[in-house]
Amino acid sequence: MKIRVEQKILSKHINIVQKSISNRTTLQILDGILLETMENKLKLTGTDLEISIETFLECDIIDSGSIVANSRIFGDIIKKLPDGLITIEVKDNNINIKCENSEFNIVGNSGEDYPDLPIVVKKDSFEIPTDIFKEVIRQTVFATAQDETRPSLTGVLSEIEDNTISFVALDGYRLALKKLPTNSTLSEKIIVPGRSLNELNKILDDTEDPINIGISPSHAIFNLGDTVVYSRLLEGQFFNYRDIIRMDHKTSIVVNRREFQSSIERASLLAKEEKANLIKLTIEDNSIIVKSNSEIGNVNEVVGGQQSGEDLNIAFNSRYLLEGIKNMETEEIQLNFMGSLNPCIIQEVGEENYIYLVLPVRLAQDDF
Repeated sequence: MKIRVEQKILSKHINIVQKSISNRTTLQILDGILLETMENKLKLTGTDLEISIETFLECDIIDSGSIVANSRIFGDIIKKLPDGLITIEVKDNNINIKCENSEFNIVGNSGEDYPDLPIVVKKDSFEIPTDIFKEVIRQTVFATAQDETRPSLTGVLSEIEDNTISFVALDGYRLALKKLPTNSTLSEKIIVPGRSLNELNKILDDTEDPINIGISPSHAIFNLGDTVVYSRLLEGQFFNYRDIIRMDHKTSIVVNRREFQSSIERASLLAKEEKANLIKLTIEDNSIIVKSNSEIGNVNEVVGGQQSGEDLNIAFNSRYLLEGIKNMETEEIQLNFMGSLNPCIIQEVGEENYIYLVLPVRLAQDDF
């Protein structure tokens, strides 16, 4: 195998394919990137058997062939080479890399030893503008569970029905729901691992061009043009999230998002992690009083708003509250409550497609 390729282009595509390579693999060859010549293109493949990425780039092929190169070493070498034309030549699994005045020789593995990717047969697909899909990932994936004992909750549920796509993530303490209208007539439910979406988000461009999302019985296929990402789907039953989203409320208040976020951030400075990052909210007189106290000290702030309904005392883990609000963009947000023991539902004012729900921490009224 012998090829010539531009350093910048190769480095970019190595960076893409590295998103599928895990540090915890038990198969040594999966530490590598498979390089294969195909017509006038070089194909790079990486996988950890849960996420697989294939990416294609233009190159000058002198001799065809394939080789597996260690992802970290090969990637670091290419990244550090000068911006110019690289010549890569493979003989007996030895990889010779030349660029201007630099020359490297590293040992690779035969491309024939690289495991075959699973055969994925796409049965359905739909499209979403790439910039909107990036926003969907940002607004949901942070709320996935990190606890592997509930595998289905470590992913984001994508549910298509009635010309609407719903993306749902929850971890038992909070829930994030994003809805989008679609022209798709599909009726599908899939659970995509949160890790897959996080890695995908790192390689998506901020463009209005659509991303094609294919569905097979076991995988989701994200087609970005020169790059295709395959993600294994999670099995199991997703939590019936609709049962906990109640739209009737006893107390509602509209506040400036930035002011409320800043107030919580300051209060959380005194909220201790071992005590659930506890902050207390009192809703009364068209305002939210934000309080936190520990042996270090206490804080008391007032954030003005527009209240409707009853006064209320309620407590939250400040981290869960903040993570949802930070992913909102409107100037004002509305907090809706159904008593001190039921979830708070937060929505952007003027934007009905995103809902964030967070469970309170139970406290006796005397603790306020």
